[in-house]
Amino acid sequence: MAGIVSLVILAVALFSFMNFDPYVSQVLALKGDADRGRAIFQANCAVCHGIQADGYIGPSLWGVSQRRSQSHIIHQVVSGQTPPMPQFEPNPQEMADLLNYLKTL
Repeated sequence: MAGIVSLVILAVALFSFMNFDPYVSQVLALKGDADRGRAIFQANCAVCHGIQADGYIGPSLWGVSQRRSQSHIIHQVVSGQTPPMPQFEPNPQEMADLLNYLKTL
């Protein structure tokens, strides 16, 4: 039981941290453009996730916006914590554009 409580506390803390991170807050305050996001995806993500985002080396990203929060997606992109995915550093507007494109999948 203590293990479950610890995991819940850790999850809440991580979620809170991601939402109060200045970069995340800045990205979430911007209006993204899906067309620009698609171009960013094609230039940086398609080699692993596939031209249609249906998976290749990396997983399919279809429906990712329904499965993951925007904060989680931002963290995934900028952290590179799940090899072989590299760490990316898009500026806030580029990240907002990419998020908006991912919503279309």
